[in-house]
Amino acid sequence: MAIEFDGKSIETTEHGFLCNTEDWSEDLGLVIAKEEGIEMSEKHWDVVNYLREAYFEENGHQPNNRELVKEMGNRWGAKLQTKALFDLFPGNPSKQAGRIAGLPESMRKGGY
Repeated sequence: MAIEFDGKSIETTEHGFLCNTEDWSEDLGLVIAKEEGIEMSEKHWDVVNYLREAYFEENGHQPNNRELVKEMGNRWGAKLQTKALFDLFPGNPSKQAGRIAGLPESMRKGGY
């Protein structure tokens, strides 16, 4: 599979994750989000940027939904429920936001 973007064909996996994280840009993230049916807000970008920070600064770490709830609650100054992130990313926050963030597909089990 591939995404046509900026005159280039960007390779993706069968689940829509980028094959090469270096292909990612915010503009490509917007294209992926649109394909996912998501209109990006500041909170969406907070999640995407946190996932990218964790991945690139913590040796490939990909936070699960529980970690996302905790971190976004800290960043937004509110006690969050998991539902708040599913409202932003209904296709599973860690996976859908990870796809938009241009990260590899997480192989975690158990839906976390």
